[in-house]
Amino acid sequence: MLSFVLRRIGVMILTALVLTFLVFSLTNLPPNLEKLAKSEASARMTDDQVDSWLAGNGFGRPMLIRYGEWLGVAPGWVITAEDGTTRGRCLTQGLTVETAPRFCGLLQGNWGWSTVFKQPVDQVLGRSLGHTSWLMLWVMIVMVPTALILGVLSGMREGSRTDRVLSTFAIASTATPEYVSGVIFIALFASATAGISPLLAEMGWISGKTLFQGTATSAMDKITFWNFALPVLTIALYGIGYIARMTRASMTEVMTQQYIRTARLKGVSFRNVVMKHALRNALIAPFTVIMLQFPWLLNGVVIVETLFNYKGFGWTLVQAAGNNDIQLLLACSVVAVFVVLVTQLISDIGYVFLNPRIRLS
Repeated sequence: MLSFVLRRIGVMILTALVLTFLVFSLTNLPPNLEKLAKSEASARMTDDQVDSWLAGNGFGRPMLIRYGEWLGVAPGWVITAEDGTTRGRCLTQGLTVETAPRFCGLLQGNWGWSTVFKQPVDQVLGRSLGHTSWLMLWVMIVMVPTALILGVLSGMREGSRTDRVLSTFAIASTATPEYVSGVIFIALFASATAGISPLLAEMGWISGKTLFQGTATSAMDKITFWNFALPVLTIALYGIGYIARMTRASMTEVMTQQYIRTARLKGVSFRNVVMKHALRNALIAPFTVIMLQFPWLLNGVVIVETLFNYKGFGWTLVQAAGNNDIQLLLACSVVAVFVVLVTQLISDIGYVFLNPRIRLS
């Protein structure tokens, strides 16, 4: 197990380096750097002035060297201007060339400066990840148990009425994108002029104008059922159908195996056959899908967070991309790559515990 984990960690590090270099190269293309110079200095800069600004801010060296500086494995740049002033990547406030560290990149905890939020990137990213973490937590709490129950119930008796009803629901939920279901939920439960809220208010069943809040902005300060239910349900609904369909397919296949028939012939109750013999093997494929939900949730909440004005990771990513915030975009890519690689490692290790016949070799 230890050697397997070490090998996978080595592959993960190599994969992370390749992916982050690709993202770094794409975000540091000349058009993006020119846009950065004009947004930070002056929109009326000439081409020569743009080149001068980029050279004076550390963007004039080869791509690979700048990637090493950003990563923290190459010394930070230091440039002395014609007027005698010295600027450098590691020359933060109060530091000089003699007192500043040589390396100040990602590995040293320096994520850069956000040109949009005018704050250190780690502060912006930490705040947004904190908000999205709560959203992901409640989505997984709602989505995973519900999907597994629906999938198991549907797969236990293939072709039954229960199977047809649950399969129809799973297909319909998976076929409905978040921006559609989110708008429908807002219209039904968070509109003062449409849906069920006007009826409930007229009958005196609710004190306000709407049953749920149509925005999750207040949830960033205090999460309640009324301001957090709609975004959680919007995201979970799509995943429920997808996981339920995978669970049903896996459960249907397991229920036709010879050892299941043998257990039934020996007089084992149907409940024990499902719980003790079928369920564990049937969870191997859904387990992979469940682990894939974490990177999907991290990067797929963009629409929902924008729709409900919830300033999490997805909302931050949109702001960084729309405003050419290179350092923040790079930090978001690092987080996304890390989550994908770690969840894949956990998924591989989980196979062994679900099915001992699977060997790490």
